[in-house]
Amino acid sequence: MKILLVEDNQSIIKGLVYALEQNKYEVIVKTTVKDTIFYLEDNKVDLVILDISLPDGNGFDLYKDYIHNIKTIFLTARDTEDDIVLGLELGADDYITKPFSTRELLARINRILINKGNNKITVKDITLDLDKMEVSKNGKVINLSSLELKILSLLFTNLNKVVTRQLIIERIWDWTGNDVYDNTVTVYMKRIREKLNSDIIITLKGVGYRIDEK
Repeated sequence: MKILLVEDNQSIIKGLVYALEQNKYEVIVKTTVKDTIFYLEDNKVDLVILDISLPDGNGFDLYKDYIHNIKTIFLTARDTEDDIVLGLELGADDYITKPFSTRELLARINRILINKGNNKITVKDITLDLDKMEVSKNGKVINLSSLELKILSLLFTNLNKVVTRQLIIERIWDWTGNDVYDNTVTVYMKRIREKLNSDIIITLKGVGYRIDEK
């Protein structure tokens, strides 16, 4: 898969190009807004890793005007809450602040790209359509609330991995801005299971939940 890295820090470029190529990604590097726009006029990429502070412009504007329809991770030193919220509200797939862990970045890239072009995930008789954010059982749509869908999609996009109760609590707080308690997770998981009427969600007592790919 092809990744476009839009970054002007040469040490970061060198390290990331090496790490990405070692993981079998093709990497194209652009250091300015102008060169990025010119490249994208005639080329397609699977993912953009985008800095916000560029020599000739702003990564937010570049994303809004030219990149919004491409999977994108903001990778930037701008770590204020307002910047992070803006980046995610614009529609970016992730927002990572510098300094960063290359290993974590690779994990997030893999998570984003694993479902590219394959936005339906099916486990047993349950299917999650990530484009429509819709869940169905044997082709029949299941009516879940927005928050229930987000919790379930968190499990589906981490197949074969434990999603801890603490992570679910943190995500619910991110999504709603409301105080969340441990019992809240239990209540939501009970509702989701009842609506699915399926045994695909595995409980790891005191730890979290997991859906295994069959």
